[in-house]
Amino acid sequence: MLKIEELVHNFINLNCDFDKEIVLTNFFHSDWEADILLINNEGFSHEIEIKLSKSDFKNDFKKKYTNQKSGEKFLKHDKIGCGDYICNSFSFLLPMGMIDHQDVPKHCGIIEFYHDEDNWETTFYKIREPKVIHQDSYWKLCDKDYFLRNMARNLLIKKFELKGKKEELIFKNYFEINSKKSSI
Repeated sequence: MLKIEELVHNFINLNCDFDKEIVLTNFFHSDWEADILLINNEGFSHEIEIKLSKSDFKNDFKKKYTNQKSGEKFLKHDKIGCGDYICNSFSFLLPMGMIDHQDVPKHCGIIEFYHDEDNWETTFYKIREPKVIHQDSYWKLCDKDYFLRNMARNLLIKKFELKGKKEELIFKNYFEINSKKSSI
């Protein structure tokens, strides 16, 4: 069975141009996590949400969030559908034939995949292009300097996590130490 990490790896290697776009996986932005986030040189952003089961797909429309600044509560897809969303477009990446295309909101793109287990090849099909939610650049809605610092920090953390899996490393939890210092 194809693991989600393998699916993401295959999709990125076949569909993304690292010279023309920033490609991030499992990246937290807004009030939720993007499975795949693409930002091109002009700042146009596209979130791709992976759903591997019908129940997971249906549950995505029940996700409620609370805006951390305003306290406002909303459903994820209501926010996307009305254009009050940081990304310019949104798509679902789904196994071929899993969901009737009429069940996917019109503003969402649909990308289906077929994984041939015998040859270990995955093929992707763009069924429907996503609608543009708004014209604002990702960088207009997001602090680019903070974004880059956060991305660099996340890469460093991932490096230590990977290194720690091969070697026994013991690191102090500086987040815990800093919170204790600030309470003194």
